[in-house]
Amino acid sequence: MTEPQNLRTLFASAEAQRKQLESAFETSSSAYQQSLGAAKATYEECRRFADDLSLFSPNETVDDISSGDLQYILIDYYLAELMIRDNTSDRKGVLRRTREAYERYLSLLETYEVLPGGDRKLFERFLENRDSFSTASTTDAAARRETKIARFKEEKAMKKKLEHLAQNPTALQGDDAALRDLYLTNIRFCAHQAFQSLESIAQELQILAMAPPTPPAGAEATTSDYRERNGTVDKYSDRLDPPISQLLAGGKAGPILSKDGKPLRPFTLLDSREQLRKGVFRPGHNLPTMTIDEYLEEERRRGGIIEGGGEASAVRPEPDEDNYEKADEETMKARAWDEFTEANPKYVFVRLALEEIVLTVFAEVPVIP
Repeated sequence: MTEPQNLRTLFASAEAQRKQLESAFETSSSAYQQSLGAAKATYEECRRFADDLSLFSPNETVDDISSGDLQYILIDYYLAELMIRDNTSDRKGVLRRTREAYERYLSLLETYEVLPGGDRKLFERFLENRDSFSTASTTDAAARRETKIARFKEEKAMKKKLEHLAQNPTALQGDDAALRDLYLTNIRFCAHQAFQSLESIAQELQILAMAPPTPPAGAEATTSDYRERNGTVDKYSDRLDPPISQLLAGGKAGPILSKDGKPLRPFTLLDSREQLRKGVFRPGHNLPTMTIDEYLEEERRRGGIIEGGGEASAVRPEPDEDNYEKADEETMKARAWDEFTEANPKYVFVRLALEEIVLTVFAEVPVIP
């Protein structure tokens, strides 16, 4: 079959637009969406040309298609790849139209028996249940893992072959068999990608089916925010506990009386002391469990308070002359110390030096009576 010149030019233009979109970064911009719409329109026109020319017929096999016409089999696939990037509010409609384009592409491959045996079974499963289609088993985790690994290896092998042929363009010149092999490999690779996209589309449609319905245009949303219902949007604060004035007002903002003494809103006279107590001791606050004196006494018992030092350390209590036992104890203690100092003069020198250091360090420590 002779390849029409206008279809060749139109398809080349569509391919140039598609490759330009693939290198774009801002996919949500209006300029990108306009370019996307132009590319889709060009592919749609290519599809109409191919249908008008009866380029593909169910009565033919893939061997009856010329090598130059094989690339036009991918029109629906490229169109689906562009459709799914459409950034519109009707996401469900975009996904369904994309699924239809993928289905047209895979149906054409099945007609020409280009799909391998495994992909042919996958396409049958897709036609049986489009909404819950999956490339692997959803019940057996081990089987699902093995299927994923096998399909990954197939995809890697086809991608490696395509890269090798793309890096050697001179090998395709004048070799119709090599060019035909390149087109067929690319067609099978795109079919592999189409099944993955169909699985993703089915999952996304299931998620969108569980989403709440979109409110009609122009309908005012009901006010559900607490601050909006109470008119305190402008008075928002990150503070978790409201101020005392708000607690006394019963959660209602604004003054109770006007400047003339007229009541602005209903109110109830309550004991302000009780209200203040409720405003402080609420869940989430650490309530005191002891007085300050009890706390200091507990700290003194635990040894957390340093006593002595400073000028108070120089004050010596006067001995009780009538307490003979205490006097004898002090005498024996002094005598034992004298005997020890005579036997260990070096130790006495070190101790005196340490006492001098301690007195110097703690000389300024305040004394708690």
